[in-house]
Amino acid sequence: MTLTARQEEIKAEFIRVRGAWSETWDGVLRLDPEFLMAYLNFSAVPWRKNHLDDKVKEFIYIAIDANATHMYLPGVRQHIRAALKLGATPPEIMEVLELSATLGIHAMNIGVPILVEVLAEKGLRNGPAPLDDHQERLKAEFTRTRGYWHAFWDEMLELDPEMFEAYTEFSSVPWRSGTLEPKVKEFVYIAFDTAATHLYTKGLKLHIENAIGYGATPQEILEVMEIAAVLGIHGVTAAAPILLEEMSAAGVSAPAIER
Repeated sequence: MTLTARQEEIKAEFIRVRGAWSETWDGVLRLDPEFLMAYLNFSAVPWRKNHLDDKVKEFIYIAIDANATHMYLPGVRQHIRAALKLGATPPEIMEVLELSATLGIHAMNIGVPILVEVLAEKGLRNGPAPLDDHQERLKAEFTRTRGYWHAFWDEMLELDPEMFEAYTEFSSVPWRSGTLEPKVKEFVYIAFDTAATHLYTKGLKLHIENAIGYGATPQEILEVMEIAAVLGIHGVTAAAPILLEEMSAAGVSAPAIER
């Protein structure tokens, strides 16, 4: 498309601030360039403050976009490409994906306590049972490889040690063989727990505590949240091309939008 002078100006500013341009922005730029400029200012906050390394910022975008609760694949591609340009290795990016894959266990973290509550209400449970030797070993192994223990694991370990053992092995892979420093691993967990498509507050608090324990600053953690906070733009970038297609089919021209 032929851009107006203002659209060219905004596109150039976007590239200057964010370091790249993606075709996902073309429709927004054509339909409402001033909205795109407002988004740029919103999304650029963590890039202007720069408490996180640029490569780590791209890891956070990947963790949010690739997660099962969001799955915004154009963003996954864009930020993997950007991470590679910044020197990220394929094993590092794969580690981000592996860390993000643990989100599914929250079905157990939320569901098991509710199951326990119902069992108690119906007289089918009289409090926690003591752990046997195998369960104690599983608890020690999880604590050793993951670096923490939280009470929300207690009931799952008690009621379904086989599931807990399998999850321990699954979730510990990037902690045993990965290359990202521990606080960056915790940033990945924070990113998808705080994202609007998930909002798992128990995990968010835990991983903020863990990140601080590994030396993260409040400013770094805020930047993770600031990156997650712009997730809503994907509704626009996904829908704008559809709007343009339907406008074309209906013979409607893009109006000149004044602000």
